[in-house]
Amino acid sequence: MKLYHWWVSSASYRVRIGFALKGIDVEKIPIDITNRKQWEDSYIAVNPQSMVPTLEVDGKRILQSAAILEYLEDIKPDPSFYPDDPLARARVRAIAQICACEIGPRLSNRVRFFAESNFSDPDSIGWHDHFAGQGFGALEAYVAEGNSDDNFCHGETPSLADIFIIPQLMAARRRGHDLSAYPNLLRIERNCLDHPAFKEAAPENQPDRPEGVTMAAIKRPG
Repeated sequence: MKLYHWWVSSASYRVRIGFALKGIDVEKIPIDITNRKQWEDSYIAVNPQSMVPTLEVDGKRILQSAAILEYLEDIKPDPSFYPDDPLARARVRAIAQICACEIGPRLSNRVRFFAESNFSDPDSIGWHDHFAGQGFGALEAYVAEGNSDDNFCHGETPSLADIFIIPQLMAARRRGHDLSAYPNLLRIERNCLDHPAFKEAAPENQPDRPEGVTMAAIKRPG
């Protein structure tokens, strides 16, 4: 298997966490999206969306991080990304979808760059911060409905919910969002960042991180 990714891409980060939790080895191929390598014809031939990550398996390609994670769950169900209880599984999926469908698209570099390039009024991109804040507020409230003593989103082992939350917090922090109003999310983040799989997948630990690039922009929590 080949994983086309970029070290600081939040969607790539999700998938790397999934591979690490499953204990599956994968060949990683960096696509430097900061230098627009995703728009080159050679990569468009791999992913017509010009996005990362892409997983290639036996010459066939899987687009979108959620689909890649579902594939990993299918080929190696144990350890699972989901709890056993159907209601708990639905809750985990809901948390992941809040990140993927509500918050993530509004923190997207594509959206931000388009707004900054096409609208001169600084307030024209204020909606970006507004809706991201709404998303994190909803996520905080929904997570708080669970057991506040749990180390992770659901129970004592990481689930799909944690896989989506941690990169989303990283992306928000890089863009200057104040996350202090979300203590449950920050508690979960601290526990996740101490987990070996999350450490292995972390952007700062990727071999394709450009030499000399510091992690100051990531603004990890203390």
